[in-house]
Amino acid sequence: MNTVLASPRFTVSEQNSILNTIGNTPLIHLKQLTARSGIDVFGKLEMANPGGSIKDRTSLSIVEEGIKKGEITPKTTLVESSSGNMAIGLAQVCGYYNIPLVIVVDPKANNHTLKILKAYGVQINTVNKPDKKGGYLGARLNRVKQLLSEIPQSLWTNQYGNRANPHAHYKTMSEITSQLPDVDYVFSATSTCGTLMGCATYIKENNLRTKLIAVDACGSVIFGDAPKERFIPGHGAGLPSQFLNKELVNGVMHISDKECVEGCQKLLKTESILAGGSSGAVVSAFLKRAPSLHKEGKCVLILCDRGERYLDTIYNEAWVTKHLK
Repeated sequence: MNTVLASPRFTVSEQNSILNTIGNTPLIHLKQLTARSGIDVFGKLEMANPGGSIKDRTSLSIVEEGIKKGEITPKTTLVESSSGNMAIGLAQVCGYYNIPLVIVVDPKANNHTLKILKAYGVQINTVNKPDKKGGYLGARLNRVKQLLSEIPQSLWTNQYGNRANPHAHYKTMSEITSQLPDVDYVFSATSTCGTLMGCATYIKENNLRTKLIAVDACGSVIFGDAPKERFIPGHGAGLPSQFLNKELVNGVMHISDKECVEGCQKLLKTESILAGGSSGAVVSAFLKRAPSLHKEGKCVLILCDRGERYLDTIYNEAWVTKHLK
């Protein structure tokens, strides 16, 4: 991996731009789910970010932190592994700063996402076989290392280990508490665990009573589940998280791919929100956990992304029947 000294002409933009619309997403009352569960529940609409997902926050934080440190310059090419949303978030930020970007994907990346990346001019590099120990994530990370050795002045943004990832979500939790004071429960999906740990750090440092519930995928190794094939991208992981501190998490729920789809359908039919797979997982986790929650409590579900990218999979009955039934 090579870096060069920062150029004085390459600085973080302070002007009004598309990047200034990242964050400060709406928090809405999910009235139908509230009626169904008996718990006052709200949705943090991260799909309202300009790139369509919570990964916009992560991408902006990582790139602008790299620019400030002088690690990212006009001559830098960025490389990242992504199942979809992080790739789009980076494509947007890199497009604004005119930074070349290479994204490593696997066969589970959906066509809609790939079309968006191509529109941004992103170079797509695909791995076709999973790593024996780390699955497709392990294979993608191996390819990232290979590309760093081949591309001059390249840099790995490393969403899996870059502290700018959880730092971005310190603000996510700050927004939630300003929008809904005295929130009792927050349900957050897991992958890199950046969102989870950013929220956890804010809760701890501000001595909040909020309980943080992690929503992991069945077959994900993050919380020690046995690895197995999964079909819903962006939820769970084949390798342990570098950020996770289990002591800051108040509970974990493992949700199957089928339950992700069921949660997406419930969210669409009850609240008219078309969301992605991890949001469906969070909805299903909340409904399963609701009977044991404090009935006077206030609960927030972090809804990570839009559902349009899953029209050929999660919202396609033939695909669901083939893969999940």
